[in-house]
Amino acid sequence: MLRDLVGLRVVAVHAHPDDETIWTGGALADFSQRGADVTVITCTLGEQGEVIGEPFAQLVADGADQLGGFRIGELAASLAALGVRGEFLGGAGQWRDSGMIGDAANDNPRSFIHSGPAAEAQLTEVFNRLQPHLVITYGPDGGYGHPDHIRAHEITHRAASQAQQPPQRILWAVTSAPALAEGLADIATIPHAWRRPQEGELAAVDKHDATLHLSDAAAAAKLRAMKAHPTQLWIADGDVNAVNPEAALATLSSTEVAFAVFALSNLIAQPLLRTEHYQLGAGTAIADVNSLTAGLSW
Repeated sequence: MLRDLVGLRVVAVHAHPDDETIWTGGALADFSQRGADVTVITCTLGEQGEVIGEPFAQLVADGADQLGGFRIGELAASLAALGVRGEFLGGAGQWRDSGMIGDAANDNPRSFIHSGPAAEAQLTEVFNRLQPHLVITYGPDGGYGHPDHIRAHEITHRAASQAQQPPQRILWAVTSAPALAEGLADIATIPHAWRRPQEGELAAVDKHDATLHLSDAAAAAKLRAMKAHPTQLWIADGDVNAVNPEAALATLSSTEVAFAVFALSNLIAQPLLRTEHYQLGAGTAIADVNSLTAGLSW
């Protein structure tokens, strides 16, 4: 493996456990494998999530309300698979998952959407301590409108502007509509009880500034990281685990665009793409559309 990124410092700011791999797992693994120092900042424990599989279904917020603690373990396994370090913003449990727009969780004063200047100061401290050259988060819409994703975007840009040494570049992770369409078209069969997305149901963008083509090693690491979140992600490869003992199997007509099929708790089949896509959020211009780091200095 080419170790051409030794000395590069990268910080990814994410809202919940599993976002680090769904949105940026390929990039984080690639950076780490090439020698970069990579840290994931996770802002909440994802307490409001649903649970795939019956064995731990009662951990949800409306039940035992123990899902957040369980997901700490899932996140640790995911970060290990990606080969990166992780921290919780303000410490584990400082900020609570806000849920989707309109959820009762929005009213909890500990919800991340109410984090105000305190969260911005916490992330500024992280940036001052780690001094990242590159920061990755979501765009202004949070990728798909989740309030915590939007808040992560807000505090990232505010903290970057207040940091003693601002990052050279901020990238926004996005889903490419053309790539998604290609990947969906290659899904030949899906598991029983799963469904295909309706037109426009999965959030995606028409334009992006840079594409990361995942190496085989980065793709394998991303898949391992996704499988580390079994309460949230179901990989249709026939495997079972203690969290979800039910097997699901999908097939692809081609593995050139996607290399696996997965679903969230909504059971909408999605392709796990061999590419990740990013928009320039701030800082140094993209010097190479096939590189996330070209033009940076370290």
